[in-house]
Amino acid sequence: MALLMRTQLSTPANTFLSPRLYNEIMTLHGTTMIFLWIIPVFSGFGNFFVPLLVGARDMAFPRINAFSYWLIPLAGIVMYSGLLLPTGAAAAGWTGYTPLAERQYALGLGQDLWIVGLHLLGISSIAGAINFLVTIHNMRAPGMTWFRLPLFVWSMEVTSGLVLLASPFLAGALGMVLMDRQLGTSFFQHGSDPLLYQFIFWFYSHPAVYIMILPAFGIVSEIIPVFSRKPIFGYRAMAFSMVAIGVLGFMVFAHHMFTTGLPLPLQEFFMATTLGIAVPSGVKVLNWLATLWGGSIKYTTGMLFAVAFVLMFLMGGVDGVFVASLAVDYQLHATYWVVAHIHYVLFGGSVFGVFAALFYWFPKLTGRYLHETLGKVQFWLQLTGFNLTFMPMHFLGLEGMPRRIASWPGNRSDWTIWNLAATIGAFVIATAILIFVVNFFLSIRRGRRAPADPWVGNTLEWSTSSPPPAYNFEVIPAVRSGRPMRELRRQIATRS
Repeated sequence: MALLMRTQLSTPANTFLSPRLYNEIMTLHGTTMIFLWIIPVFSGFGNFFVPLLVGARDMAFPRINAFSYWLIPLAGIVMYSGLLLPTGAAAAGWTGYTPLAERQYALGLGQDLWIVGLHLLGISSIAGAINFLVTIHNMRAPGMTWFRLPLFVWSMEVTSGLVLLASPFLAGALGMVLMDRQLGTSFFQHGSDPLLYQFIFWFYSHPAVYIMILPAFGIVSEIIPVFSRKPIFGYRAMAFSMVAIGVLGFMVFAHHMFTTGLPLPLQEFFMATTLGIAVPSGVKVLNWLATLWGGSIKYTTGMLFAVAFVLMFLMGGVDGVFVASLAVDYQLHATYWVVAHIHYVLFGGSVFGVFAALFYWFPKLTGRYLHETLGKVQFWLQLTGFNLTFMPMHFLGLEGMPRRIASWPGNRSDWTIWNLAATIGAFVIATAILIFVVNFFLSIRRGRRAPADPWVGNTLEWSTSSPPPAYNFEVIPAVRSGRPMRELRRQIATRS
């Protein structure tokens, strides 16, 4: 879908896609990547590794876990089934703003199916969040105190709290839109204030940004110490900064609405909180860099993705500091600068974090290594393609190109080179992902076999076989350190 959109926008006045079809693809692209890919992928890593990391045999509620999983493909089928209807799929954007989601703008059942699909995903997320919280709070191994928890577990703890607290607001807003469309109510439409929807939507959706990035913080915080051969710098500061991000995530949401006419004191409050949330994020970046400093660094593919994550997320964060300023936001709001910003955070951040996790944990998941040479080719292509795609969007935004347009006029020659570069970059990214798919299937079949502890890791998952047995641990381990595997290796060395 991204490639279809970039092909449409590669040249001016392009007719490759109709405006209606472009809007459908744009809506489903955003919804798919956020709700059907990033959030479920991190939940998948959490389901597999949280029990291993805390020394438990399984998640607290395995059947609820299965229920949460099977709701995800069902929700995707419901949302995508709109494409089979004569009136088409949802076309109001991934935000589903009113009045764009009103019946006269979004005809047919496609928009309603989209809302029902998101409700199913919300039920899945809430049930999964409860499962994570119960597992982390009640099923830790003896000696696994809060400040011995791996940072990935901390990230899933905060993420689950955000999901549990924020998701009902999105469900309520979408339920009211559905009633406006089908029952003739007037929550947001028929003369009511459509900005009310934005308030409720962003009260969920800005915490949702951290739902999509906090697990990546935890993953990178596991990988960098292992391949730097140093403990994480400032463990407690890292844990508390995640908690601070979770709290402040609910206090910055109206920065998405600076141009809607909010009272100036309210805008200034949200400007201050938006600038403030950069502090715990900055703590994390500085601690990752301090962990790297002076380390005996081994640049495996997983480590390359982790280090690139830090740099790309930093660039996305700096973008956010720019648009936290009221004066700057008035100029850049709803331009391609914002598209660049969100993709530097969620592609340069979340997606790079996912690939770091895949290369790091693939031996534990499957018992085999991913091919390192193919992985490094993928990494450099992906990093190059990513920056070639999204860096030009900053310049397009500064030159006034609005987002969410299906075509652009031929008299804007200053937009031509940047749009063409972004399209080329998108196809470079696709090539990198194709290489990963090839690498995945080759490695599953003929990959080099991995021992239980291939990276000389610090956490409990490396104490079991690769892949681990269904019950994880024959005997629940006793934990006496924040780096239990290091302690175990020292005990074995002392005995021998």
